[in-house]
Amino acid sequence: MGLLQVSGVEGWVLRGRNLRTPPDPGGSNGKETFLGDAGSPGWSWLPGQAKGCKTIEGARPILFYSITGTLRFLDKMYTTRIDGLAADVPTPLQSLRKTLWKLAVPLLTAVLLFAAWKNYAATSMEVTLRLDDQPTAIQTHAKTVQAFLDQQGLRLAPEDVVWPAPDSPLTPGAEVRVDLARPVLIKADGRTLTIRTHATTPEEMLKEAGVRAGPQDVLLINGKPVGGSTSALVSEQRVLSSRGAGRPVEAEPVHTLEIHRAVPVTVNDDGVQSVLYSTAPTVGEALVRAGLQIYLGDSLLPDAGTPLLPGMQVYLQRAVPIEIVVDSRVISTRTQGATVAEALAEAGIALVGMDYSEPALDTPISENLRIRVVRQHQEFLIEQEPIAYDIVWKPDPLMEIDQRRVQISGEQGLSKRRISILVRDGVEVERRMLDEWVALQPQEQVIAYGTQIVIREVQTSAGTIQYWRKIRMLATSYTAATSGKDRDHPAYGITRVGWVARKGIVAVDPTVINLRTQVYVPGYGIGDVGDTGGAIKGRRIDLCYDEDNLRLWYTWVDVYLLAPAPPADDIRYVLPDWPVE
Repeated sequence: MGLLQVSGVEGWVLRGRNLRTPPDPGGSNGKETFLGDAGSPGWSWLPGQAKGCKTIEGARPILFYSITGTLRFLDKMYTTRIDGLAADVPTPLQSLRKTLWKLAVPLLTAVLLFAAWKNYAATSMEVTLRLDDQPTAIQTHAKTVQAFLDQQGLRLAPEDVVWPAPDSPLTPGAEVRVDLARPVLIKADGRTLTIRTHATTPEEMLKEAGVRAGPQDVLLINGKPVGGSTSALVSEQRVLSSRGAGRPVEAEPVHTLEIHRAVPVTVNDDGVQSVLYSTAPTVGEALVRAGLQIYLGDSLLPDAGTPLLPGMQVYLQRAVPIEIVVDSRVISTRTQGATVAEALAEAGIALVGMDYSEPALDTPISENLRIRVVRQHQEFLIEQEPIAYDIVWKPDPLMEIDQRRVQISGEQGLSKRRISILVRDGVEVERRMLDEWVALQPQEQVIAYGTQIVIREVQTSAGTIQYWRKIRMLATSYTAATSGKDRDHPAYGITRVGWVARKGIVAVDPTVINLRTQVYVPGYGIGDVGDTGGAIKGRRIDLCYDEDNLRLWYTWVDVYLLAPAPPADDIRYVLPDWPVE
């Protein structure tokens, strides 16, 4: 066929064939139209798809049928020249026959296959395969157990157990049980062998392999020590060896079982000898596994890191536990020393200078002995103290009383002493003077004081009075009731000189102002010195009042000693300087 495009309508062009036209509506039975031989010119067209053909107009209408069998009427026919090979165009009946023939072959094939499948399915049965206690339902046409196992691809070893027997016939609903033997690799005494076994414990596996394990030997499963219940080993075997139907038996061992042989070792523990069996790699680890704790200070021969060998002799000399208190620390340790001195030396503690221990260094060591190290040293100190100079008073008749002048200045001396201080554990416990000397002698001071008496006058509210001395004093006041005696006391209200206490009597220090001296106190008036007091010392004066007219005093005042002056022997020319205003 070639493609032809006619007035925008696509169609198929038939080459080199006679074609009968279909009946027309007027009753024509159609006619053959010659399209031309291959390579010859011819004219025709049919609806379809065509491209690249030249259009020729002017032909009369002709009715053709398409290759789909659909009739089409055209008012106008376009023709084009056809070149190329001839193509057969069958009639509709021919096409139908050909189509049916093509469908018959696959249909017949399908019917035959379905019949065969139905016949095959009718002979299938369900069988349960229990492989290592894991059931699987399987459809099979096998006649015997062996044929069934072959269908599942199970290649069994001689040690595997099959029930029922492999040559037993297979019936619908039957259960085939397969218990696979596990391959186990055994390493013992330098040999390696592989066995297949149904054993569930290491002991049973070794027994099947003809290998004996001693009570002190260590068994390892896959590198881990065997201990406690063997159920974990059984569970692990189930998981490792379980597989679904159709898989081959594993060839690799699921477990590696090793035996570490225990070797005999003789241990002398502080004179007590015993034999132990151990698989430990070193002496120290063997002792620890045997429950023999090695403490700091213990002596071990050979040392803990020595490889363990059969028949080895091990000597363990125990250290004694002690406690050392030193430098504010408490050290719990062990020693093999026989005395306190040896124990301290082992602990690296040295006694220096005046240090000592409690108990003494030659004390024998006993268990849990407490040793106290006392750090002691001696310090020396030079103390110095000033020496007060003496004051020499010299009277000066040309200078008025209570006037002073330093004639020679005094200088302090200096004394020194050497002190020994004993210190224990940082605390001073003793101080002792070794010697003392005067490093610098003091120089006395000479003071001149006036002895000249000059009578002076002072204006008061009572008139002009004469006095021979004026003293600055701290004035206080009192009554008989405040003098410190109870009213029923025989001396209540009686002064030092025996007078009745009243206003106009004053109390003073008799070493400063003589008793029975008359004084004038501004604000108080004239008073007679007739009393003393325990607190009235130095430059103090206590003014007496009647009990009903007490006026409280506490102030510094000028006290005038009224003329005439007493004899020179009764005058204290140098007065105390206290209290100070």
